Amino acid sequence: MLRIAVVGSGPSGVYTAQSLVEQSAVAEVHVDVLDRLPCPYGLVRYGVAPDHEKIKSLQNNLRTVLENGRIRFLGHVEVGPGGVAPELLLRLYHAVVYCVGAKSDRHLGIPGEDLPGSFSATEFVSWYSAHPDSDPNAFVLGARSAVVIGAGNVAVDVARMLARGADELRPTDVPQSALGALAVSRVHEVHMAARRGPSQARFTTKELRELGALPGADVTVDAVELARDPDFVDPSALPGAVRRNVEVLRGWVGRGQRAGVRRLHLRFYLRPVELLERNGRVGAVRFERTVPDGAGGVLGTGTYEDIEAQLVLRAVGYRGVPPQGLPFDPATGTVPHAAGRVLREGTASPGEYVAGWIKRGPTGVIGTNRPCAKETVTSLLQDAPRLAGRPVAAEPLDALRELGLHPVTWQGWLAIERAEAELGESLGRRSVKIPDWDGLLTAALGRG
Repeated sequence: MLRIAVVGSGPSGVYTAQSLVEQSAVAEVHVDVLDRLPCPYGLVRYGVAPDHEKIKSLQNNLRTVLENGRIRFLGHVEVGPGGVAPELLLRLYHAVVYCVGAKSDRHLGIPGEDLPGSFSATEFVSWYSAHPDSDPNAFVLGARSAVVIGAGNVAVDVARMLARGADELRPTDVPQSALGALAVSRVHEVHMAARRGPSQARFTTKELRELGALPGADVTVDAVELARDPDFVDPSALPGAVRRNVEVLRGWVGRGQRAGVRRLHLRFYLRPVELLERNGRVGAVRFERTVPDGAGGVLGTGTYEDIEAQLVLRAVGYRGVPPQGLPFDPATGTVPHAAGRVLREGTASPGEYVAGWIKRGPTGVIGTNRPCAKETVTSLLQDAPRLAGRPVAAEPLDALRELGLHPVTWQGWLAIERAEAELGESLGRRSVKIPDWDGLLTAALGRG
């Protein structure tokens, strides 16, 4: 029997497990998918906006994989500080595949970034997704104006969530604490600012169009800013997806505004240079106006604009963090590897592999993880004859329990699902996520 541990139960981890059992010609390959959280699915559960039901339905596909008889989910298992050391995992399993994603976010590196009221978009997403590490009381209540810095899909998601009304989100699984905060939110102005032009924005057309269909908010665009982009003036040479974005934005120029609704301002050619303090917290963002440099970048103009904001969310990208016990390249935020094999000082480390964002960086869409996982699994299975000769634990689950851990099995996860359905019913809603560690572990392990 070949026992493999996959660390991380997001799409990259689940696709790795699936590829292991599908590619292997050996029936006795068994995979344990470990996660520090008691819930599977990674960013599909804790990163997809609650109003994106279609994308969230991908959980059904991931569920099918995790219910395979040769794959076992073990949640509430920390790998690293305070949990299982990587060298111990290699004594329990023939091989370990790390699919731990990019857990941190990029910083702006400007004065005032750490003021109260300034957050990463990742923190905001975790809040409205009920991640148990998030603070349920961290956001929204007193802010009148919010600035979202970035022009990707995450920026669009958080701007849309700020602009949505609570009644629109009540049918979703958004946690009750976030729903309550959004219901009394005073945010009336949401600004989404990008340092480059509309033809360089990274959001998808589908996400962009959603902003224009919000029942309680109107989108505004600045025709002068848009016209600074030569490709906006003449989009004929643009690739199809980018051209469609530009066409949507062109259609919003001069659009009428309704009274009494939120305003969602899409701004371009604004580079943040400082967060300004007001009464001990962020009160505005100072931007430098930029212009195209003719080579896909921008140049500063030396003119500035301040935008009022009591809430600032930076959505400028994810970044990998060093996994304990593994080599790490801080320049790329990834673990050095060769076709998925972890490299230590240029040499493949026996039994250690990576897949997903910690392997290639935070790029691509969910489906990109499939070929990435397949490449890693191909390498692992090529090494299988050598790996199979290593002595490992007869039953890793027993060994984990002997360490004092309390892994959440698939049955424990199903108990969480039932508890969330019951919570939703008690609130007159659909299934509602449990937002805290105690609630999740009580449901999964029966802790009183």
